[in-house]
Amino acid sequence: MEIITTINDMEQYHYFTPTPVGSLLIIGTATTINALSIRDNDKTDLPLLSKTELPDVFLQCVAEMEAYFGGSLRDFTIPIAQEGTPFQQSVWSKLLTIPYGQTTTYLQLAKDLNNPKAIRAVGTTNGRNQLWVVVPCHRVIGSNGTLTGYAGGLWRKKWLLEHEMKYRFGSQGMLF
Repeated sequence: MEIITTINDMEQYHYFTPTPVGSLLIIGTATTINALSIRDNDKTDLPLLSKTELPDVFLQCVAEMEAYFGGSLRDFTIPIAQEGTPFQQSVWSKLLTIPYGQTTTYLQLAKDLNNPKAIRAVGTTNGRNQLWVVVPCHRVIGSNGTLTGYAGGLWRKKWLLEHEMKYRFGSQGMLF
């Protein structure tokens, strides 16, 4: 999957879909998904589309999310775009290489970017990822193996990692 680095001045659409860990707000244009945000409820001041009004890319996103949570999808193919600096883009691109059901650390990500001193910048960029689950920032853990920082809440990060372990390796236990 490739992250498109520019977002045109196209009309943005908004739609909520349920997941096992909360309401997923999907934001995008007629051709790309620009943000995925998990929430405890589906309250927003944004104008929402009905399911019958959704562009094809939104229908694809909903279908892929359902497949992911059903355990049958490991790699997303929806077109995505989020704006960011070249460094941020490099971090988000590196996140896309973390295999389903596996984790890496912030330090390892910085090393993979040939900049081990950028560990804090990597962590900050990871936290600014707007494409929840699709760009798998939940697969990044602390160097000591603990779950650290997650905008959706650490319980969701734990749930996602255990979900992926279950469907990749056949077990879902207390990993963290």
